[in-house]
Amino acid sequence: MNYSIIRYILCRVLEFQALFLALPCVAALVYKEREGWAYAVVLAGCLFIGVLGKMKKPKSTEFYAREGFVAVSLSWIVLSITGALPLFLSGEFPSYTDALFETISGLTTTGASILSDVEALSKCNLFWRSFTHWIGGMGVLVLILAILPLAGGYNMHLMRAESPGPTVGKLVPRVKNTARNLYKMYIVMTIVEIVLLLVTGMSLFESMTLSFGTAGTGGFGVLNDSIGSYPMMSQAVITIFMILFGVNFSVYYLVWRKKFSQALHHEEMRYYLGIIVGAVLLITFNIREGFQSLLDAFHHAAFQVASIITTTGYSTTDFDVWPEFSKVILVLLMFVGACAGSTGGGIKVSRVVIMLKLVKNELSYLIHPKRVRQVYFEKRVVGKEVLRSISVFFIAYAMIYGISLLLISLDNLGFTTNFTAVAATLNNIGPGLEQVGPTANFAVYSQPAKYVLMFDMLAGRLELFPMLLLFAPSTWKRR
Repeated sequence: MNYSIIRYILCRVLEFQALFLALPCVAALVYKEREGWAYAVVLAGCLFIGVLGKMKKPKSTEFYAREGFVAVSLSWIVLSITGALPLFLSGEFPSYTDALFETISGLTTTGASILSDVEALSKCNLFWRSFTHWIGGMGVLVLILAILPLAGGYNMHLMRAESPGPTVGKLVPRVKNTARNLYKMYIVMTIVEIVLLLVTGMSLFESMTLSFGTAGTGGFGVLNDSIGSYPMMSQAVITIFMILFGVNFSVYYLVWRKKFSQALHHEEMRYYLGIIVGAVLLITFNIREGFQSLLDAFHHAAFQVASIITTTGYSTTDFDVWPEFSKVILVLLMFVGACAGSTGGGIKVSRVVIMLKLVKNELSYLIHPKRVRQVYFEKRVVGKEVLRSISVFFIAYAMIYGISLLLISLDNLGFTTNFTAVAATLNNIGPGLEQVGPTANFAVYSQPAKYVLMFDMLAGRLELFPMLLLFAPSTWKRR
């Protein structure tokens, strides 16, 4: 283990954290809020430790998969610990555990909250909650690579550890340029949504915070009813952008390079959009009697499907009172998630499709054992290594899910509440059903249960293995 390079990366992360914390300081100044002092203090601390720790250069800049995964995991933990401090110091959160839960939920773009009255928060705290979604959506390490790439050509190990999906590819030959292109698209799409929300009548503060939540597919709102109070036009804009941010960003790169045919024939995107259309139509038909018109039912169905499959977590209505058929569809969408290479969470459409194709091949093998069949995805043969990694991912996913469900059940809440709480946190969605539904929150859980759910949020955002590696003794052995 190259400890010196990990220390160097963590110090870089702290420097960037100081930069991030400057924005809520500005918000506090604009709205003349005393809570801004907490952000200024933590900013100064992060900057001091980051600069001081970086003064000693690493002995070697070489690092491999092990260092990459550990660096990413520890970076997210450091961001969470420091990001929770101003929330707690402001006095608006009852305990540091709750502040940490809220921060991890923000950074992992989960959107699960312990707050019952969001509107009671100061503007700077509301801004920070939503901005953590934007930071975590694309990944802070990707941002660092875009601006200050490490030398030596080892950057792909960081990209692979932080980027969602079964495989991670480069848009262009250099990782630095890939990271820059990703953030260019991310920033442009965020700005476009902010402008469109302004056009629909939202204030600049609401447009920015809700766009941060949509871009990162997070879900923290600034009102107690999430998005329910906003006009239908604003909700429609958010619906469209939730779907857009759930698409693999390589599709937008193809569009930018004017490779429209390749973009339109992107297999994962077609499955993703097909699932959305099918789910919206089924739910619309099922809930139509509970709304004034079919169009109204379609609007709310489309919003909620987009919110759940992209793991954003916004809501326009209490879907916990919908018929069981619709709720089951939404729970299934929690597991499917968005596309690989997007800001969305969940298992990812690509993994689900590849596994279904693998099952189909196995059935064909039982009928015709001598026939050689391969799994194709995106017009390419899926290699054995990818198939192995997907299979292991599902095993690890089921293991974490089962253990988490068992541990939080010690709080003696209902099965549906616990089952959807783990689904909502491990898949980075936000609301579940019943006591953690869209009109409720996660404050019902004890502190030990909250730490289990915090681990689930981090594990889900980092695709499980970077977090699991922290518990392997061999990870920490020196080379």
